[in-house]
Parts: sequence; structure tokens; C-alpha cells
Amino acid sequence: RVCELISLDMRNRGKCKFNLLTKQIVAWTADIAAQNPDLVSRSVIGETYEGRSIYLLKVSKAIFIDCGFHAREWITPAFCQWFVKETYGKDTVLTTLLNSLDFYILPVVNIDGYVYTWTNNRMWRKTRSKNAHSLCIGTDLNRNFNAGWSIGASDSPCDSTYCGSEPESENETKALADFIREHLSTIKAYLTIHSYSQMLLFPYSYTYSLPSNYEELESIARAATEQLTSLYNTKYTYGPGAATIYPAAGGSDDWAYNQGIKYSFTFELRDTGRYGFVLPESQIKPTCEETLLAVKYIANYVLEHLY
Repeated sequence: RVCELISLDMRNRGKCKFNLLTKQIVAWTADIAAQNPDLVSRSVIGETYEGRSIYLLKVSKAIFIDCGFHAREWITPAFCQWFVKETYGKDTVLTTLLNSLDFYILPVVNIDGYVYTWTNNRMWRKTRSKNAHSLCIGTDLNRNFNAGWSIGASDSPCDSTYCGSEPESENETKALADFIREHLSTIKAYLTIHSYSQMLLFPYSYTYSLPSNYEELESIARAATEQLTSLYNTKYTYGPGAATIYPAAGGSDDWAYNQGIKYSFTFELRDTGRYGFVLPESQIKPTCEETLLAVKYIANYVLEHLY
């Protein structure tokens, strides 16, 4: 059932059998690993500013997928959970991929902010860390990576796109970056899931310069969006971040690409603005289903073009 994943509208939380608040997601990761020890393992890669453990799931036998960078983008943790749920031998393509690739799944990057959207401010975007010499709280995690850091991003702690005091100033950024650096030899693709806009983006966002394998990335994005659209006719735009949506510095996809992960993509899930961040529950399942098709295409391409 859709409600078993997550309610995207706080007004409807009581209608759902299982609303995955953060502590429930933590319990879910433990249960998933315990029930499927040969398929799923769980580890802690760091702590948030408020002291919450950042749990990572390793699925199967290396593609890195993260969700929940921005607190208000509730559909994205739902997708990461959906992806893990669908790996239980239900999908033959995924089963084949899992026999050949590792999948690292980070269900919620910005855990503190995610909690805050459930308890205080549904539209909160940033982390919940304190900023020196300011009463304003939080940093935009997707402006906090060392990729053109601070160029075009806000240097004001009160802004929603505040880049932080320095690259990787946030615990969450540092934990994710450290893990990827430690596993660079095996991670061949990086997928970060955001919302909304219905776009599939690739480097670069902090500059209008094109990546060295631009034609390959464009071809992958075109084919992946075609797969996604084939299910419910959801239209996606694709291309380099700066030219396709807007210039933005300090993003995790650009950073991962500059680390040598040449298959680096950002998904911006449904919709294009009608509901925005408060996507109706009726759209959770179809959003996850169609996105899964694009992710499977990219993963299969990576498997066939290992480097």
C-alpha cells in the first residue's frame, strides 16, 4: 500500500497505517537488514548535527543512491525505500543487477531537517545546525560540497541556499563525502534523488562548461527518461544542471563527478509545480515505479560499461 511508505501531506498523516518518521525509518533499516542478511547490510557512516546516526544500506553483493538531501522533499526518502523494497527477487532485471553490482542506499541524508518538517515547518529545506554569529539555523547540504563551492550560492546563513562556512562544514556532508572517498575504487555511479521539476540532470551545475563525457551522459539521460516516460507518460527534461535548471554551486553530483565517478546524475522527481513538495499520496506509487525504470536503465548501462 502507498501509505505504507509515507504520507507526503501532514494533514493526512493520521490516515496512513505506517507513516515513516525518522525513528521508524531507522527501525525499518534494521528490520530490512535482519530479515535479509544475505541481501542487505546496515552500517552507520556518521552523525547529524543533532546527534542522530546516519544509516547506510548496502544492497546485495557499486552504485550509490541517496535521498532526502532537502528536508521538505518527502517523495525522495519514499523512493529510496521503494527501491530497496523492490530488490527482494521481485524484479528480474534488478536481480541480475544485484548479482553483479553493489548498491549503497542512503535513505535520508538530512535527517535533522526531515524531522523538523514533521514537527515544526513542513517547508523547511536546510539542516538544523547552528551558524556562528547568526541566529539563523541550517545549511543547504546541496551547496556544501567542494565543487565550485560558494560560486553563485548564498553566503547568508538566513537564506535557504546558504552554502555553509566552508566545504563539508556539515556533519552530513562530511559523512557522505568521506564514505564515497573511501569507496571510490568501487563506486561507478552516483545517483542523488531530489524533487521537484521532473528533470534528470548531470554535471555541471556550478559552471556552464560541459563534462568530458557530455555526449555519453546526454545519451544515457535521454534513454533513461524515455524509460521513465513509457510507464505513465510523465515528461522529463534532461541535460547539464546549469543550462537545464539554473547555476548552482556546491552540489553533490558535481562533486562526485569530479572525484572520478563519471556516471553522476540528479533526479528531480514529480511534479512540475501543481503540488510541488506536497505531492498527494496517490502519486507516490506511480512516481516510484517510473523512477525505478530510469534507475534500472542507468544501472544496467553502468554494468555494461564498467571502467
